[in-house]
Amino acid sequence: MSAEKAVAVVLRAVDFSESSSVVTLFTREFGKLSALAKGARRPKGPFESALDLLALCRVVFLRKSPGTLDLLTEAKLERRFRPAAGELPRLYAAYYIAELLTDLTDEHDPHPELFDLAEETLLTLARVQRGSPAAWILRFELGLLRVLGHLPSLGACAECGESPEPAARVTFSLAAGGVLCAKCRAGQRQLISVHVATPATLDLFAKSSDAAAPRGTSDDWRDWTVPAAQRGEIRGIMNQYLANLLGKRPRLHDYLTLVTH
Repeated sequence: MSAEKAVAVVLRAVDFSESSSVVTLFTREFGKLSALAKGARRPKGPFESALDLLALCRVVFLRKSPGTLDLLTEAKLERRFRPAAGELPRLYAAYYIAELLTDLTDEHDPHPELFDLAEETLLTLARVQRGSPAAWILRFELGLLRVLGHLPSLGACAECGESPEPAARVTFSLAAGGVLCAKCRAGQRQLISVHVATPATLDLFAKSSDAAAPRGTSDDWRDWTVPAAQRGEIRGIMNQYLANLLGKRPRLHDYLTLVTH
């Protein structure tokens, strides 16, 4: 059985015994994995406190058969997640990222672009003092949905592919997965009426997270904000869309209200 090496973000750590833990890691090379870390709870254990929640570390593990825990043998800390003192909203935002990665990704299904997006967003939450954490979280949510193939249709009708007719407000369907034109919304369920600018703003944030998209040199996404007139609609759409996708309401949604701009 050969050892595998990876760069990982720690998503969860649960006590397994007096000395060991079961950890959930999101790795760049192998996607999400769950592993037994023997001795992780010892004061002078083999992992050198590398398994703190949201820490970035380099790990070595042994892959086991499907349906069983992998065995973590080494973990070397690269960086802890430490926002500035008093930045509790940023901490909750980071926990929300961990929750989405845990609940929406599959075991051993690698998405390097998603790993890079998560690492970039966590680093920004911890170190960048300017800008809008609410905008950074929105960009991460839409980037995650795009990479995993769940991004809603934001410019064309989710049913027929045609552009919705010009109007001040458009219909967004949670069930259909995006905006609907007038002829396709009849008989649809889980409909939300939103301002026409709202899907356009969501589309802009989704495209900004695409590593393959051309980047402007003077338009840094870290300086973006969510337009004040659209914040309520955008957060309402994202919360309901993700809850519909997951089949449950994310635990950290309530805490996102602390990230106000």
